[in-house]
Amino acid sequence: MSEQKVEVLYLSYDGLTDPLGQSQILPYLCGLSAKGYAITVISAEKAENFAKRSDQIAHLAGSNGIGWQPVVYTKKPPVLSTLWDLRKMYRLALRLHRRRRFSIVHCRSYLTALLGLRLKERHGLRFIFDMRGFWADERVEGGLWNLGNPLYKGIFHYFKRREADFLRHADYTISLTHEGKQLIQQRPGLANIPIQVIPCCVDTALFKIPKKQKVKVLGRVGQHLDDRGGQGSALTDDELLDPHTLPAASALPPYTLSYLGSVGTWYLLDEMLRFFRRLLVHKPEAQFLFITPDNPRAIFEKAVLLGIPPGKIDVRSAERKEVPVLLAQSQFSLFFIKPCFSKKASSPTKMGEVLAMGLPVICNAGVGDTDYIVEKYGVGAAVDAFTDAAFDAVIARMESLAQLPPEHFREAALDYFDLQKGVALYHSVYRKLA
Repeated sequence: MSEQKVEVLYLSYDGLTDPLGQSQILPYLCGLSAKGYAITVISAEKAENFAKRSDQIAHLAGSNGIGWQPVVYTKKPPVLSTLWDLRKMYRLALRLHRRRRFSIVHCRSYLTALLGLRLKERHGLRFIFDMRGFWADERVEGGLWNLGNPLYKGIFHYFKRREADFLRHADYTISLTHEGKQLIQQRPGLANIPIQVIPCCVDTALFKIPKKQKVKVLGRVGQHLDDRGGQGSALTDDELLDPHTLPAASALPPYTLSYLGSVGTWYLLDEMLRFFRRLLVHKPEAQFLFITPDNPRAIFEKAVLLGIPPGKIDVRSAERKEVPVLLAQSQFSLFFIKPCFSKKASSPTKMGEVLAMGLPVICNAGVGDTDYIVEKYGVGAAVDAFTDAAFDAVIARMESLAQLPPEHFREAALDYFDLQKGVALYHSVYRKLA
């Protein structure tokens, strides 16, 4: 790397103050900045998250040499608000380019790729299409775009055409999965495009096997963390570091199943609860812990409808730094994702985080590379159908998984999901373009 730093413009319609921005954008950019790149980020920030975390994110970005230029995310009206946001981002990008003379524009997903391709065509920037999955197909299969509506049908076909443009004209494409890469390269004219697979990586310094003995932090089942700060109050840094300061509670059940993340759109809540109901047949002492920002009511209502005792379900909200201490209370972590075409290009962030904590995963086949990873490393079990028979087959394997040392699962995370490996792969792409 020469003394003159390569100027990189990073465009994201996801905010840095969003949980995703903290887990899947900033860690990479901090690592790349340390490699000697001058990175400027333009991101669309939601008002609530920005008010809550902007000072923290600005400090983190600034202390790592990253320039941050947020714009206000506009929610309504649909479509027009997005066009307005993209116009703001593009005009800001042009103003910054006049000052900084960017060499590379790195675009996260499809919306900002519209801007990146224009910057390539009009100003000669090298364009990275970090596609993050088949976005237009996700919108349809997730029920967000109804193709029966002429407006959304037109938008879908527009983005499928632009997807082909992005893939053909990008100086590099980033795919989250090998499955997604293969699907792309099977298309006419795309067999030899420059493409790099980089899965959703995990900060293995934050998500790690606990050194101290686990302590039950959940209090009474179905209640929030403590009685001192009210419902849902956060733990202090000292409490996170010292388990002896956590609220006393009953002994941890030998089978605590956890779920991490939101439960809407793609994540199959009914099927996950049905799996847990089946687990209770074999292990009546089992408990299911949801670590999620979502409203607990929907989870509890589903559980009741499925005949699961309310006392068997616990729902917690947590800031990012609190997640590992909650995950550490479980022995297994579960996630079922809707198996459809668009999800073949998805890499669930939670998988790497769970494995880095030394926990086995229970998942379903047909989603990205997840079942391949489970089988290759022997770090869990994937159901091939959402039936009691398929659930029983996986439950039968849980006993042997429980006997493996936590290091076995963490080693898989370090080999496949380690953040530093992801940074190194992005660095190799940047070097080729710079």
